[in-house]
Amino acid sequence: MNKGIYTALFSILFAQALKIPIHYVKTKKWNPLLFFQTGGMPSSHSAGVSSLTTFIALKRGIPTIDFALSFVFGLIVMYDAQGIRRQTGELTLKVNSLDELVRKTHDHEKIPFEEKQPTKLKEMLGHKPEEVIGGGILGILFGLIGFLISKKDRQKRRFFVR
Repeated sequence: MNKGIYTALFSILFAQALKIPIHYVKTKKWNPLLFFQTGGMPSSHSAGVSSLTTFIALKRGIPTIDFALSFVFGLIVMYDAQGIRRQTGELTLKVNSLDELVRKTHDHEKIPFEEKQPTKLKEMLGHKPEEVIGGGILGILFGLIGFLISKKDRQKRRFFVR
């Protein structure tokens, strides 16, 4: 039983679930499908990697290779979540609005063409920096909780084994 994995997965699921009430507070719209979407506050990517990194730091120590790997890969994931994926989302917004602009332009011309219904691109791909930071803080909290729970479990086992 790898408690580090459980800690990271639980923090990811919790962050995804937390998006629903946060979205409701901001927009007054209830959307449970946000649980299955990317983007939004908090970043579940950041929550997952930061909870695992925190768990490893507390369990194995900061000078270990385990921590170094988790920390570096966590930084890459968090950078990607707010950098590249965010820029892709911004580009998608522009492409979707361009489609509407072209449609309005063609409404005035009577050129025969076969219109195919375009599928709108998904616009929430990445995160704003504050969403990544929010996910990171949430992950650190869950990493600490996961470590404390595993520490208590280990103490209980020692008590019963003796």
